[in-house]
Amino acid sequence: MTEQIGNITLDLSKYPGEDLYCDGAVEDELLDIVRNYSQVEYPQIIEQRKSWPLLYHLSSLRENIVDFIPMISGDKVLEVGSGCGAITGALARKAGSVTCVDLSKKRSMINAYRHSDYDNITIHVGNFQDIEPDLPRDYDYICLIGVFEYGRGYIGGDRPYEEFLRILAGHLAPEGRILIAIENKYGLKYFAGCKEDHLGNYFSGIENYQDGGNARTFSRRGLEKIFADCGISEYSFYYPYPDYKFMTTVFSDLRGPGRGELSNNLRNYDRDRMVLFDEKTAFDGIVEEDLFSVFANSYMAVIGKPLPVQFVKYSNDRAGEYRIRTEICLDAQGRRSVRKYPLTEEAREHVRRMAWACEELTRRYQGSGLSVNRCRLVEQGDDCYAEFEFVPGRPLTELLDECLDKGDQEGFWRYFQRYLELIGYHEQYPVTDFDLVFSNLLVDGENWTLIDYEWTFEKVVEPRELAFRAVYCYLLENEKRNRLDLDRLLKTLEITEEQAQEYREKEGKFQRYVEGKSASMAAMREIIGNKLRSPQELIRRQETQEELTRIQVYEDSGEGYTENSSRFLEQAYDENGHVELELLFHDNVRRMRIDPAMDCGICNIMELRFNGERVPLNMPKLLTLNGRVIRSKTEDGGIYLTVVFPTGDPNISIDIDRLHPGAENILYIRLEYMRIPPQMARDVAGAVKKWF
Repeated sequence: MTEQIGNITLDLSKYPGEDLYCDGAVEDELLDIVRNYSQVEYPQIIEQRKSWPLLYHLSSLRENIVDFIPMISGDKVLEVGSGCGAITGALARKAGSVTCVDLSKKRSMINAYRHSDYDNITIHVGNFQDIEPDLPRDYDYICLIGVFEYGRGYIGGDRPYEEFLRILAGHLAPEGRILIAIENKYGLKYFAGCKEDHLGNYFSGIENYQDGGNARTFSRRGLEKIFADCGISEYSFYYPYPDYKFMTTVFSDLRGPGRGELSNNLRNYDRDRMVLFDEKTAFDGIVEEDLFSVFANSYMAVIGKPLPVQFVKYSNDRAGEYRIRTEICLDAQGRRSVRKYPLTEEAREHVRRMAWACEELTRRYQGSGLSVNRCRLVEQGDDCYAEFEFVPGRPLTELLDECLDKGDQEGFWRYFQRYLELIGYHEQYPVTDFDLVFSNLLVDGENWTLIDYEWTFEKVVEPRELAFRAVYCYLLENEKRNRLDLDRLLKTLEITEEQAQEYREKEGKFQRYVEGKSASMAAMREIIGNKLRSPQELIRRQETQEELTRIQVYEDSGEGYTENSSRFLEQAYDENGHVELELLFHDNVRRMRIDPAMDCGICNIMELRFNGERVPLNMPKLLTLNGRVIRSKTEDGGIYLTVVFPTGDPNISIDIDRLHPGAENILYIRLEYMRIPPQMARDVAGAVKKWF
């Protein structure tokens, strides 16, 4: 039993007749979009509808996680858990054939409509265990992208993850690979305040999933133990950053991150998060201690031969004509090189222009002491890339950071002066690399090398503008760099504050030029509207709440209420704003005043007892309030009052003489209080006809 959607066949022979997994109305919305809009319209739709599910399922950045995999046109690929097809199109463009398996028919239809022009995709709908026996055993790649964590649901049993891998391994061709993209349960973002992706709770993975749930993520060691139990000995780990969903960079054990490279951390779009600490600074320490593999947010585990790439960086959060992929890769002799690939047809010219930039900048800086990393343009059929030498050295950014960390301002300025000398060489030459930021310069002793110059233009730009931009970008990456003496910087560059503002505005225009019309991924967080919550701010709010909901009690023994005859109670409101008070006092007390808070609000006075006897709250002249009663009703045999206090000094005064006090007395009162804004309190009070 099959259905045809465009060129794609849906095999429904194992479909149980209903979708056992569904995300509700959003799937209908996705189906409508892929039926009626082209893929080039997706970014605009995502931006207009401000929807996390649409971003997650339709963003082309989801494809990054498989884009760098070295598949060739003859490869057969099995994608388990293909869902709405976030990566299916990338696989189909790279490989010879793609076989998808997914439990949901609606999601499979979304996938099919989305990729209906491809003639090398087949989608099997149904439970993996029912479909698996009929699958061939010669796949070059088996992809589990955000799927392995659900192995218990796919397979069941006591050791579902091991059994899952054993089954999949039986469908690999010789030299085939299994790709597993999965969150790290101990990823730093979860310590720093992101909720666990699957359960949506804080610290679920870190606490070893005490709250249950069907999904399970693993540490690197946890995955390695599963591999060992399956007899798998050949595997390698890669580290998608910030995580595998919207990956911008892939690190490896052969090329891990350097200091300052992990600064792109506020990239969860699905829900609000806490910001418990500065992840960039924490990552810097983790990198220095060689612990990145423990705390990386995500893994790409490759079972089989290692990939021929050590590092990948995506620059596809740009206008189409500038989208590229940068790789550090190994050739057959184990030599490293850097390659830049166009990610779109329009970006080919941008890549080709790098060879021209290399030639022009080499002419400009010849004799300066600044080397320009050599570039070779390679075009072979559909393949087009710019190849650069792999240059030793440390980024100037790292060296400057070290100086600031040590308090070595003079060391910083020595590097900066050398930087100025080099970039200002032949400053009237009509070709300029506008992106002479510190991270694009490698320093190896006395050798300085410009390694990245893709933003080279045929015009003269003043060195002080280039230097100001470099410092401006440097400071934006990390607020802790603000210890830099900015007055000295402006003085050194001979820049007025007016010129500095002009340069900042130019930078904004340049960024808009690079990004194009679509919103950047950083902007999407603001568009979707999820909040960042600071624990310091929450603590301040809690302290303010506690301060403003303190309860003060006054006793009047005939001389009126005074601060000296008052006390603050340690007993506070519970989380629902309720409190029960028992106040002991002597017979000389004539009146008692209770200030339920230090702010405007609404108070429910629910019960009053004196020496164990219930007192009716409507007893004449018993209570004096500086608020308005907005409701009174009988409840459990007594009167229940709701009072709005349009004042920051609310008080409830009780005439004790009317209660016939004895030698020792106990006044019991039960109430609840909710703070409200002053204007709201005044509006509510103004709507009540008379004071109580």
